[in-house]
Amino acid sequence: MKRLALSAALLLTLSACATTSDIEATRNQIDQVNRQANARLSEVESKLSNEKLLEMVNQVDSLKAEVAKLRGEVEVANYNLQTTQKRQNDLYNDLDGRLSHLESAGKEAAAQQAASQPAANSAAAADTQTSPDYDKALNLLRARDFPKATAALSLYIQQNPGAPQAVDALYWLGVAHTAQRQYDAAIEIHRRFAEQYPDNPKAPDALRNVVNCQRDLGQADSAKTTLKRLIKLYPASSAAQKAREQLSKM
Repeated sequence: MKRLALSAALLLTLSACATTSDIEATRNQIDQVNRQANARLSEVESKLSNEKLLEMVNQVDSLKAEVAKLRGEVEVANYNLQTTQKRQNDLYNDLDGRLSHLESAGKEAAAQQAASQPAANSAAAADTQTSPDYDKALNLLRARDFPKATAALSLYIQQNPGAPQAVDALYWLGVAHTAQRQYDAAIEIHRRFAEQYPDNPKAPDALRNVVNCQRDLGQADSAKTTLKRLIKLYPASSAAQKAREQLSKM
């Protein structure tokens, strides 16, 4: 009886030991799984954090590139605006200077002619002066009313093709088109002027006007060709001097 009780106690003790060992093993497994899960979770969080950080860095780089691009476009736009304004001012200054010279020359010629002719011929002398229509066109041009000046000059040339002022009117018509950035029309007119009237004092300037129009149209090669032609045909002219300076910068 005592032996049976001892065996039962021993068996119970062994069973208890086995149960505790299993529980401990299970706990160890759970702890291992938790550690693995935590490690995996940390890895995922780190990866997500790195991806977000990389995405933010890429976004910042993209924004920086966009800002740099916009700054470049603004700088180009400012340069083009300044260049256009300078060219426009140069055109206006040239226009004012030439018209002032033209008016002074006309008044001086009229005064000399009036002084050299008898009073009886004064009426005939008045008839030989510039046409009122031509004067009106020049006044519109000098007032920088280019659309009306263009129409007035075109009409004068059509109605007075043989008049002495028709040649100059053709030149100023090209200038009026240039002022309106109608470059194709200006090129055609100035080129025709230079070809038809190569000995006219305005012929070198007409070619230079062609160059400026070609440049503004982005026709760099054509502009270089015209500059070389200008220098070759009129080497001693002020237009040729400007052409040499311009050619050296192209």
